[in-house]
Amino acid sequence: MALDANDFAHLYDRHARELLSFLVRGSCDPDVGVDLLGETFAQAFEDRQQFRGPGPDAARAWLFTIARHQLSDYFRRGRAERTALARLGVERRELTDAEYDRIEELAALGDLRALVSTGVDRLNLQQREILRLRVIEERSYVDVAHTLGITEQAARARTSRALRALRAHSNPPDLSEATYG
Repeated sequence: MALDANDFAHLYDRHARELLSFLVRGSCDPDVGVDLLGETFAQAFEDRQQFRGPGPDAARAWLFTIARHQLSDYFRRGRAERTALARLGVERRELTDAEYDRIEELAALGDLRALVSTGVDRLNLQQREILRLRVIEERSYVDVAHTLGITEQAARARTSRALRALRAHSNPPDLSEATYG
């Protein structure tokens, strides 16, 4: 079933809020989530004639696939915002404090932050230190290894183990296609 403009409007009405929550939780940033939502629907609108899914569930899955690609692209290249703005030819409007707070509430970022904070508190000192250097300070593995006096391979392994431990301690909810409300 190819999507016409009317079908597309209904898809937006039905799924924009859910997709926004997914994107904000994935990026942990309401501004980025809004930008990625715009880019997701811009891409979907451009490709609407190629959609051939059998119904609403397929359309929802198609939108989430596009959203996941946008989120991945954002992290890989950090260019989703520039792409969306250039395509639409508009200047980005900053979110108001009320909009920002509402989006954080919808995405339950406070709950997610609490889970991660609890998980970090349960890590040992070595795990917290490697995550601080690699994840928070965004240092390269070479720099982390040099700072800690270990090999780059050991830095990679310790980071991986620390992230697994954080995941186990935090027990975060599935962020893939859950329905938020």
